[in-house]
This record gives sequence, structure tokens and C-alpha cells, in this order.
Amino acid sequence: MDDDAVFRALADASRRILLDRLYARNGQTLGQLCEGLDMTRQAVAKHLAILEHANLVSWKRQGREKLHFINPVPINEIAERWIGKFERPRLSVLSDLKKALEGDEHD
Repeated sequence: MDDDAVFRALADASRRILLDRLYARNGQTLGQLCEGLDMTRQAVAKHLAILEHANLVSWKRQGREKLHFINPVPINEIAERWIGKFERPRLSVLSDLKKALEGDEHD
């Protein structure tokens, strides 16, 4: 696995939004992923290519459509490698406290 490619892919907010959309509803076309975004179709396609290169998104053809799917394995491998080194229970308690105090905008 290329950790650098995964970190580069995740560094961009637009790509994280695309991953969130695929997490919410897997198997979307490029057109569906573009809906409601302030990006051109070409920009979304470029972001998807970077996500594909990092192995965070895969796709398959279904008739004339190209469906995109999230691949959480690279993120999980990074989490196991980097977060697993720390005491997970302690980090979980701190994360819960932070969410309770500040609110979590992604819930």
C-alpha cells in the first residue's frame, strides 16, 4: 500500500466529500456524485482519479454507466498502523469528550 498516495488523497476536502458521499450511498455514477457540488464534472473526475490511484475508490461498468465504490481498506490499514500504536481506549474517551464539548459537525 502507498501511504503517501492515501494521505495526499485524503488531504483535499473535496475528495473527502466525495468519499463521504460514497459512504452514504455506494455505487454512484459521476453525474450523481456531481449533484449539488460547486465543482465541474471534469474537476470531480480528476478528484476521483486521485482517489482511484490511492485505491480509496474502485469502479465497475454496468451497461453504459461507470459506478464508483468506496474502498475503506487503505484507511483502515493506516488507522491500524498509526492509531493502533496509541492506547485506543484513552483516545476514544478523549474523542468522545471533544465531540460532547464542541459538537461533531459530521454526525
